[in-house]
Amino acid sequence: MSVDSFRYLPRLISAYYRMTKWQPQFPIPWTPLPSSLSECKFGLITSGGLYHKGVEPPFDIVREKQEPTWGDPSYRTLSADIQQEDVGVSHLHINTRDVLSDINILLPIHRFQELVIEGQIGDLAQNAYSFMGYQGFPSDTTAWQETYGPEVAERLKAEGVDCILLTSA
Repeated sequence: MSVDSFRYLPRLISAYYRMTKWQPQFPIPWTPLPSSLSECKFGLITSGGLYHKGVEPPFDIVREKQEPTWGDPSYRTLSADIQQEDVGVSHLHINTRDVLSDINILLPIHRFQELVIEGQIGDLAQNAYSFMGYQGFPSDTTAWQETYGPEVAERLKAEGVDCILLTSA
């Protein structure tokens, strides 16, 4: 099944993106697990544009609509005990309806809590993080690399996270 990343965009913007050629800048890093899953503390990150309503602002999709080659590079923090009704989604490139019904579609917090109870994984970080996966076209990930990525990495290290599950919208 192919994924149409531009399906929910206006036709003109979608056509612009489809005609623009680009290549990823860096290879994807890979690090082996430090121990068995039952001993690992997991952190969760999504690129789905999730945010905690009333606690943090949504991602800036107003600016993205005005500047279609820009994407909000910031991140949002979601507590592991967040309730479904407190979850917001601000993302122009996905249909948000299902995520608003079940956060676990993009950020499987409740499924990972079950894995902790079952002893399948060691623990789950108290905070999960959400980014806006869309970073312009062509992508500009400079702010992720220089600011926001290191900030989230330090937060996860401070919580003693061994490995991370990244879900992509």
